[in-house]
Amino acid sequence: MSKNQSAIRDLSTIKDFIRWTFSRFQNADLFYGHGTDNAWDEAVQLVMGTLKLPLDFDREMLDCALTIDEKKRILKCVHTRITKREPLPYILGEAWFMGLPFKVTKDTLIPRSPIMALLESEFSPWLKNYPLNILDMCTGSGCLGIAAALTFDDAQVDITDISEQALIVANDNIVRHQVEDRVSAIHSDMFTGLPDKQYDLIICNPPYVDADDFANAPEEFHNEPELALTSGHDGLDFTHKFLSQVANYLQDDGILVYEVGNTEIALQEAYPDTPFMWVELEQGGNGVFILTKEELSKLLQEQK
Repeated sequence: MSKNQSAIRDLSTIKDFIRWTFSRFQNADLFYGHGTDNAWDEAVQLVMGTLKLPLDFDREMLDCALTIDEKKRILKCVHTRITKREPLPYILGEAWFMGLPFKVTKDTLIPRSPIMALLESEFSPWLKNYPLNILDMCTGSGCLGIAAALTFDDAQVDITDISEQALIVANDNIVRHQVEDRVSAIHSDMFTGLPDKQYDLIICNPPYVDADDFANAPEEFHNEPELALTSGHDGLDFTHKFLSQVANYLQDDGILVYEVGNTEIALQEAYPDTPFMWVELEQGGNGVFILTKEELSKLLQEQK
């Protein structure tokens, strides 16, 4: 008898399937980094997500029995997670970011940017004025831009991506969070498709993973779109081009908030005279810097 047949026969309740899924994950050598960081939380999220139940479901209700169809759905998701190393949010079609649900597909990165911590503090103390115009470049699912619109509810937000498939997902999330009147999804290869305007705040979580890091990354990361992750041998191809243009799109008191992750060291070596303000993130994560319009304009002049 197969493990799945045994599970369908011998297991009954929600609680049973969480425990069983946890045991399977413990023996599967999975990587956790797309919403959870351990096998237990991943098992809970898989079972509850598959059943469309909230994570704060009444604990007494965890003893509810499941139907055969519900059991089969859970087993299918467990099988996919283990055999294909698919990150759980892709299996469930949903990820959470800043306490908000976002639709995700394999055309988008799974939301996890540490820029979230800065959004929660409204970019204090770096943002001098309330941002009326915000740009979220390389938006993917739209999570950063939509979260920014919900944080600054008087702002107009442009979210851009080179991937038309990603923008379809982003538009679904715009509708889901009812911000159609303030968030515009724009197809753009960096700045080429943008209107001639300037922003008070530009957020960017670009592709920045270098070739070695990508080659050695856990298999789960290889299920995400490579276009959104990698950017040349040292991970800086996108960033070099971006920094040569972004000053033109910022208001005088505007700031750029940019994520480069582990490419932080290579970036500092490439721009030794640029005063990157590296942000300490209480909830973890690294490689997020802030530059002002003045600093970016100076860099632009140096490159001419």
